[in-house]
This record gives sequence, structure tokens and C-alpha cells, in this order.
Amino acid sequence: MRVRSTIVLFGVFAFVGGWVAFERSHADPRRGADLDLDSSTNALRDAGRVMAKISKQISPSVVHIEASHRTVLRGEVEETGSGVIVKSTHLPGEYVVTNRHVIAGSELKEIKITLPDGRQLNPERVWDDAASDIAVMKVPVEGLTAASWADSDVAEIGHPVLAVGSPFGLSQSVTFGIISAKSRRSLKLGDKGVLNQDFIQTDAAINPGNSGGPLIDLNGRVVGINTAIASNSGGNEGIGFSIPSNLVSRVVDQLLEYGKVYRAYLGVKLDPDFDITKARALKLDRARGARVMSIYPNTPAARAKLQKDDVILSFDGIDILDENHLINVVSLSPVGKKVRLMVLRRGEKFPIQVDLSDRSVAEDDSAPAVPQQSKADTPVEPMNFSKEPVDVKLEIGDFKLQISIRRNILPK
Repeated sequence: MRVRSTIVLFGVFAFVGGWVAFERSHADPRRGADLDLDSSTNALRDAGRVMAKISKQISPSVVHIEASHRTVLRGEVEETGSGVIVKSTHLPGEYVVTNRHVIAGSELKEIKITLPDGRQLNPERVWDDAASDIAVMKVPVEGLTAASWADSDVAEIGHPVLAVGSPFGLSQSVTFGIISAKSRRSLKLGDKGVLNQDFIQTDAAINPGNSGGPLIDLNGRVVGINTAIASNSGGNEGIGFSIPSNLVSRVVDQLLEYGKVYRAYLGVKLDPDFDITKARALKLDRARGARVMSIYPNTPAARAKLQKDDVILSFDGIDILDENHLINVVSLSPVGKKVRLMVLRRGEKFPIQVDLSDRSVAEDDSAPAVPQQSKADTPVEPMNFSKEPVDVKLEIGDFKLQISIRRNILPK
């Protein structure tokens, strides 16, 4: 995999070098025939300086995390991950964002944060959100260097990125790659899965221990939080997943302002197996949108008179790709918002307006009003250390492979 990363890095440097050389030759046509190795070498050196500058800029904001807790079946479990220092728009103080699975089950005294300058400390308080696998920790120090959030919506496939963190416990490690894909949603993370899925896929080398560390764009801003890998060896194979920064920053803001994340919901059960055959039976040209299998009573969907076999094609102006996409955009919508749906019913399209309610209200009332989370097709491995081997089934497209992953323990 190191060869692959080297090839990608050389390709980017070669592109930058070629572009610089092209600009120079057009700025001065007389030099077009005289370009030599020195100009290309200088261009590559300039590109290297850019990468070094970005790494230097973000490194003071990345921390190393070690957490432990005891379980009945496994005894003491040690986890290692990464985190990034951020500021809050609502509260004073210094905060560290990481993955929830890195610190899940650990008391404050069992969580050790190592700052870039070597200081070690325990967090004062922790907020977490299982539905997005995000956690925020308040740290008892001031004057730390906070990272800035990028707009993950404008990041495009092919954009270069850097992953920073503690792979295999090696803190302050920096790797390079590109955004390989966006909006990956059919991933199984942990036993219960993650509700809010809209992952960025990257080939930047990320490994166990990178969980919670930042994915950085070429402006030195956080475009994602590294969370999982798909692998048949337990290490990097060029398929890593990051939670996009726009989702992370929204979750962090709500956790710090309200102590929880408010999520809207419709109150429908969706079809996780909506394929081309079912789509054609409902007079669709292809499998798109989300098919409603049933509607729970006393929910926004029931009040809007949605019906079984309705296909929700768009939500608040967003074209819906599948049931996972709908679950994600609905749950991230503001509670109480009036939203316009475009629905296909018996071959005809028409708009429906829905008043969104808070998902937690349905959960607190113990009513069966929460839409099912659709099945996840691609089990992947969170990148924290653990003591046990894990058997997973990797399915990507038509490729299926039964694999066994053994995650390493960070040496004491």
C-alpha cells in the first residue's frame, strides 16, 4: 500500500510541476524549448513545501487519545485513537472532537489525552452522540491551537487530502491521498450501526488508531473526521471513511448548546430492498427515491397523509437517492421545519408538505414511530485498538469476501 500512496503522491506532484512549467512557458514563450529538469524539480519542491506547510499548520491541533474500561465478558479493554482541538461557537473553553467508539464506556479518569506539546490530561466533561459516532470532550487548559472546519459540501472527488492522527499509536502521523468518493451510506459500524451516514471515502492511508483524527483539505481545514476502514487485513488498503465536516460541526454545536442532538423524523418504515423490479412496478424508470412500506400513527407522515407504496423522490429540494439518503437528510433537518416532499403515487408525481417533529419525542413516548434504519451492506472496521479478533463480511458492489480482522493492542 506504501507503493500505491507513493504513486499517488508522485502523480499529484508531477501534475503540479507540469502545471507550473506550463504557466512559465506561456508567460515567456522563449523558454518553452529550454525547460529542463531544474524547472520540474523546483515545481515538485514547491508542491512539497505546500504539503509541509499544511502539515505544520494542522499538527498543533491533533491529539492522541487512550481510553480504557471494563466489561463483564472481556475484562479491561484498552482503546487508542485520535482527536482534533476545536472552538465552540456557543461556549468558552477548549474542546476535543473524536469518535464516540474511541472513548465509549470510559470514565473521565480513564480517558487520557496527550496534547501536541506532550502534556497529558483527563477531560472535564464528555458529550457523545451514538447516531453519528461523534464525541466532544472539554479539556481543562487554555491557549490551545484550534482547527477550522471546511465546507465538506464543496469538497469534490479527486481533491487532495491529508489524514493526521495516531495509526498504531504513532502520534502526529501524516498521510496523503485524495477524496475517492462521497456520500457512502451503506456501512455497518459496530453492533447497532450508525444512523447518520454520509461518509467521505479516501485513499489517504488511515489505520487502527486514526479514529477521531482529522481529514484535512489543502487549505489546512478539517473536511472530515476519520472513522473506519474496509480491509481484509486490518490495515490500510486504500478504502477509508470519514464523517464529513458539515455533519460533525452540526452535531458538535448541538451537543455543546443543548447537551443532545435534535433530529427530525417522518415516522415511516422504508424499503431497504427497493430495486429496479419494484421501481418499474411502481412506474419508475429506475431505482431511485425511497419507497414507503408503512406509516406509523400520530407521526408527521401520518398527518401529511403519506401512503404505503409512495416513493419519496425529493425532500426539501434534495433529490433522494435511496432510503439511507432519506434517513440522513430527514434526521439532520431542523425540528419544526415545514418541508416539501415530491412523491410518486400510482405513477403520478405531486407535492406534499410535512411538518417535521423531533425524533426523541417518539422515542421517549415508547411509540413505534421511529423509522427503521435500513440494512447496511458494507461492514467496516472502526479504527481503534481492541484485544479481540473480529470476523466481518465485506461486500462492495458484486465483490463479497468473508474476512477475519485482528486489531492490535497499543503497547504500554
